[in-house]
Amino acid sequence: MSDSESREFCPRCGDPVPARAEPLPGVPRDRDARLCDACYFEDYDMVDAPDRIEVLVCSGCGAVHRGNRWVDVDARDYTDVAVDEVSEALGVHVNARDVTWAVDPEQVDENTIRMHCHFTGVVRETPLEESVVVPVKISRGTCDRCGRIAGGYYASTVQVRATDRTPTPEERSRAVEIAESHVAGKEGDGDREAFVTEVMETEDGPDVKLSTNRLGEEVSRRITRELGGSVESYPTLVTEDGDGNEVYRVTYAVRLPKFTPGDVIDPGDDEGPVLVRNVSGNLKGVRLTSGEPYEEPFEDETAGRRLATRDDAVETTVVTVEDDHAVQVLDPETYEAKTVPRPDFFDPDAETTPVVKTRAGLHILPD
Repeated sequence: MSDSESREFCPRCGDPVPARAEPLPGVPRDRDARLCDACYFEDYDMVDAPDRIEVLVCSGCGAVHRGNRWVDVDARDYTDVAVDEVSEALGVHVNARDVTWAVDPEQVDENTIRMHCHFTGVVRETPLEESVVVPVKISRGTCDRCGRIAGGYYASTVQVRATDRTPTPEERSRAVEIAESHVAGKEGDGDREAFVTEVMETEDGPDVKLSTNRLGEEVSRRITRELGGSVESYPTLVTEDGDGNEVYRVTYAVRLPKFTPGDVIDPGDDEGPVLVRNVSGNLKGVRLTSGEPYEEPFEDETAGRRLATRDDAVETTVVTVEDDHAVQVLDPETYEAKTVPRPDFFDPDAETTPVVKTRAGLHILPD
């Protein structure tokens, strides 16, 4: 068979083209494979690009609307958003290999970015270059999450209160901090349903409104885990959803313990006052008469009474150490020498020591 008989000819221009390998069984034949390079590249587009891209961005949080949902994007500005959207929209021909591309954004106005995209690749062993320009229009709206926040939507309320007292300023601020930190962690994990709707300060303690019932439960448990106390929930039926399911709004009543760290209390066991050190879980402290550790569960919140706080302590002079169980100190009010119990935490070499005077008597406090 002669060379002329073994050659194929371009069906468009009639020029001879090199014979090409047959496709593998089951792989459809590319009808353009019989074209010569000149005819093939006449209609060849290495890049398929849209004429225009519109991007809807939430003006509140910067989320981008993709498909039928809002997506948080890690972008410094709208130019980064435009680059991401163009990257998703561009298509490269399947026959191109070793493709590289670069983009040069041009800010036309506040809402329009013109993306100059330059591509290089290899097709039929021929290096090619192609450039396209894609205008990106930025429009602004409000995502579902920001709409709910603006509308004051909430599903649960965490009420922080305390037994026989009002929460301290430190407890108030820490409870709110725990709630906001927990929600921020959920947001960081991509939970767009998590947000704090409102924090209300009342005379009895803060009320924190949250977006879901689950958040309310989690936040209330975290508060009591750190600050102590208990939680009770009170659901209220508010409506039904589209499927007929009942929708409840839940109030989580956090009840902080009767005592706080730093309180000097009489636990009612006739063994002397206790300095409270921790109220998470059980009531923990130190016995001021002996220095022994004290721990009891909160079985009866009405038991015991507060005698003073650590802030009531004053520094006084140590007169003499009498023995292993007693020491003389000056009464800070009368300046008389008084013999008081010597707890284990007392330093016998100290010249002064903090004391607190209550209806139970005069007692030394730990430094």
